[in-house]
Amino acid sequence: MKIALLGYGKMGKEIEKVALARNHSVSLFIDINNLQELTEDNLKKADVAIDFSIPAGAYENIMKCFKADVPIVCGTTGWLDRLDEIINCCRTEMNTFFYASNYSIGMNLFFDINKRLAKLMNRFDDYEVAIEETHHIHKLDAPSGTAITLAQDIIKELDRKERWALVPEKLQNSVPITAFRKDEVPGTHVITYNSAVDHIRIEHAAHNRKGLALGAVLAAEFIKDKKGYYTMNDLMNTGTDER
Repeated sequence: MKIALLGYGKMGKEIEKVALARNHSVSLFIDINNLQELTEDNLKKADVAIDFSIPAGAYENIMKCFKADVPIVCGTTGWLDRLDEIINCCRTEMNTFFYASNYSIGMNLFFDINKRLAKLMNRFDDYEVAIEETHHIHKLDAPSGTAITLAQDIIKELDRKERWALVPEKLQNSVPITAFRKDEVPGTHVITYNSAVDHIRIEHAAHNRKGLALGAVLAAEFIKDKKGYYTMNDLMNTGTDER
């Protein structure tokens, strides 16, 4: 499979390593220094594109892939106000798009644990929930897309929560999210339910970027010959080959 890498920073380089190890090739590298090479002709040389660029450029990159009829996997966060437009393009124009706020297999298992715990905690009003996320100092958006997904899943299960709020903002009936930016931390997410007598805490900590890169490549393999809009739920429900 030939891959177009849109965004060739630390994540892009890690995706390249995983892709090559799985016997794929990279036909196009795009970063801030060669944006002029992101053309329809160059994209058409790829079987699939993977975007880990910047929030300001993600939507345009996706639309260029649609125009070239190239399936695209996107891991860029911070642009989701236009996600519904992208999904509609997939439905009406038979484009192919895969999006996840986090591509780690472990984190997607953590998403499921988070949902189940929130459902259990819905009966116990004495427990207040909070989220903390820590990422490297280069991350542009806060809170992380992963933290927002965790919060949204909690809100669906906890009747007493209606929204999330980025600390120090305080909103009634909200799930507070505290965002830390520290050193080169790949990504740590902690969910705590605290009461007057005890607390329950679950945590996912990425050791490096390899898990994210593997998930992105698995997603690319998954959508190569498909049409439509897909998420990690679709990939996880079909099983994965983590060779």
